[in-house]
Amino acid sequence: MSTDGMSTPLMVLGTSSGAGKSLMSAALCRLLLRRGETPIPFKGQNMSNNAWVDESGGEMAYSQALQAWAAGLEPQCAMNPVLLKPQGDSTSEVIHLGQSVGTARAETYYEQWFRPGWSVIRQALKDLQCSYTHGRLVLEGAGSPVEVNLQRRDLTNLRLAQFLRARCLLVADIERGGVFAQIIGTLSLLKPVEKQLIRGLLINRFRGRRELFDEGRHWLEAKTGIPVIGVMPWLEELFPPEDSLDLLERRGKRNDAEIEIAVLKLPSLSNFSDLDPLEAEPTVQLRWVEPGTFLGTPDAVIIPGSKQTLRDLKSIKRSDLGRQLQTYAQSGGHVLGICGGMQMLGRTLADPLGLEGFTTTDPSSSMAGLNLLPIDTVFKRSKALRQCQMITQWPDNAKVTGFELHHGNSQLIQGSNESVLPMADDPSLGWVSKNERCGQIAGTYLHGIFENGRWRRLWLNLIRRQKGLADLPTDIPHHGQQREQLLNRLADVFEEHVNINSLLET
Repeated sequence: MSTDGMSTPLMVLGTSSGAGKSLMSAALCRLLLRRGETPIPFKGQNMSNNAWVDESGGEMAYSQALQAWAAGLEPQCAMNPVLLKPQGDSTSEVIHLGQSVGTARAETYYEQWFRPGWSVIRQALKDLQCSYTHGRLVLEGAGSPVEVNLQRRDLTNLRLAQFLRARCLLVADIERGGVFAQIIGTLSLLKPVEKQLIRGLLINRFRGRRELFDEGRHWLEAKTGIPVIGVMPWLEELFPPEDSLDLLERRGKRNDAEIEIAVLKLPSLSNFSDLDPLEAEPTVQLRWVEPGTFLGTPDAVIIPGSKQTLRDLKSIKRSDLGRQLQTYAQSGGHVLGICGGMQMLGRTLADPLGLEGFTTTDPSSSMAGLNLLPIDTVFKRSKALRQCQMITQWPDNAKVTGFELHHGNSQLIQGSNESVLPMADDPSLGWVSKNERCGQIAGTYLHGIFENGRWRRLWLNLIRRQKGLADLPTDIPHHGQQREQLLNRLADVFEEHVNINSLLET
């Protein structure tokens, strides 16, 4: 592909999943932006249930949205043209250029979807080239680039690197152990023409003084002929995790926390980035609760989004966590459901088209909810995908923004005796119940609601008052400003410890 007018693309590869490709790509984007360039993040194919909806109503991976913000750009789904959303039973929903185009089984994916996937990747590159004629693509690979069983039809690593003649940076995570084997093993599996693309090595998550790795650096450079351009230190900052497997490792016990919020770690957890703003609150301790574990008596419970709502609801009920939740609510506890979490709080969930993985004749295709909100949900083929804003009425007035991303259509049950109010001026986006027999039970379809600083603090203050704690200030900015500070600190560390000049040399 011709990239006339554009600077030579850069690509961040990893020796494995979780090596830090996403954050290093974000850091590279921010550093290039500081140098006066227009970096354009791109990941041909991503697999994630942590999604974002762009201004056009297109679905994309959250990690590419984060990289777009790092690049000073508005996220657009062309930056992640192929998104696979796992939904259990070795199947994934396939998203092409922001829209769902079907489902695929793991064993047949590359036979059935390789050509369409490569086609939309090329189309997305053309679209970005037209939009940013003098930009520089910053490409992120996926997993390892040398999975020999998949390499022939790999859509997003070396095929893309060769197609664009990208200069590649290979990232290895020293925290995992075996960093020398990771690097040497990866390079040994590359073809000579592929190895020529690797212009630098990056050691990530190093603890201690960098000079302690000098001997290792020299050995690697002598053994591979490739410069080690940087050793990134271990970062204590709470950067967004690359996948849900990182959630339980993010933060230990916070001694200065004043309230504890339990978050259900659902088997098909999605959009867990919704919780990032709460993770950043210094007075809040998040405790992730898996089905089969004890809920306890937290100050509030959040049921986040789910890619497989009925399956996750079934798991909650089977593990007794559902009964614990009902008992907790009936004793005056605060419960907030987001998207699929709100659907679970309702009375019934029906899936007549089998969109949740059940057959239409399966009794599980229609289930009773937790019966904490008087709403019924029916899953429909069309997906709600839009950025939106609303003025909340609960806990108080606040202008909030976010996005919808769901199949289900929820309706308030008419004639309900419960005291239920719309959460906001758009009544389709959520409800709150103030039933005397329960605590305050609320649900919303709005992803990103906690990013809105005033609303987040209003909700936290509701919980704090019940504990006799003083209110927190509510005149705080959108979490996007805090995210900007985080990205700047990431770029500061990256610039200090990584020399990218060899990647940029013509």
